[in-house]
Amino acid sequence: MGTITTKDGTEIFYKDWGTGQPIVFHHGWPLSADDWDNQMMFFLNQGYRVIAHDRRGHGRSSQTATGNEMDTYAADVAELTDKLDLKDAVHIGHSTGGGEVARYVARAKKGRVAKVVLVSAVPPIMLKTENNPGGLPLEVFDGFRAALVANRAQFYVDVPAGPFYGFNRPGAKVYQGVIDNWWRQGMIGGAKAHYDCIKAFSETDFTEDLKAIDVPVLVLHGDDDQIVPYADSAPLTVKLLKNGTLKTYPGFPHGMLTTHADVINPDLLAFIKS
Repeated sequence: MGTITTKDGTEIFYKDWGTGQPIVFHHGWPLSADDWDNQMMFFLNQGYRVIAHDRRGHGRSSQTATGNEMDTYAADVAELTDKLDLKDAVHIGHSTGGGEVARYVARAKKGRVAKVVLVSAVPPIMLKTENNPGGLPLEVFDGFRAALVANRAQFYVDVPAGPFYGFNRPGAKVYQGVIDNWWRQGMIGGAKAHYDCIKAFSETDFTEDLKAIDVPVLVLHGDDDQIVPYADSAPLTVKLLKNGTLKTYPGFPHGMLTTHADVINPDLLAFIKS
């Protein structure tokens, strides 16, 4: 574990375990590198070097009041990969982290990135606009912001206990520890950064980033994703990529990396090895 200090003085926390080809994990909102514990242990045991950072304003990184948008998130990743001198890395992003990956990889130095995986990811754009009629209306995200300001602690119980992991579905097996861990990760981060990040993950248009990526990309999405609806994300993303492959998981939720790690991890490994 370590930290880097970015050009604007922000401290970015990261974990860096093992040797071999590097895999860099990018977490979702409002979580931290800890959300990747399962995958990091899995790939560490497969002989890979595994790296995960806390996005600025999240987890153990600085609780920034500024820079909580995709350009800066991607710049922070570039500084981290430069410091660690990562070459031929695989970048895996979940949800908001998928947007961060798309923006970083589209601008990355030659030789830094070998492959990309986008899991339940926010690209191309979540917000409903003239060009994206299937998106979610602004009122949805205004509701997120209002709930965060009114009672962030309760909001951070309601999201994982309900739609994030599909625990609100009939017959779902609910893991209280998973809900508590989501809450723990969220509450460590900064309220201002989390508030700003809602705009970043919902309103950023990644169309041009996706078009610019020329390495192989695997897009994984559950068709019962209640956070990033499937129809307006994964199929549209794959159409914009030069070398993209879509794998759809019937009935899987947004947080399928946790609830269905036994299925997802081998698929990730097969793609990385291919």
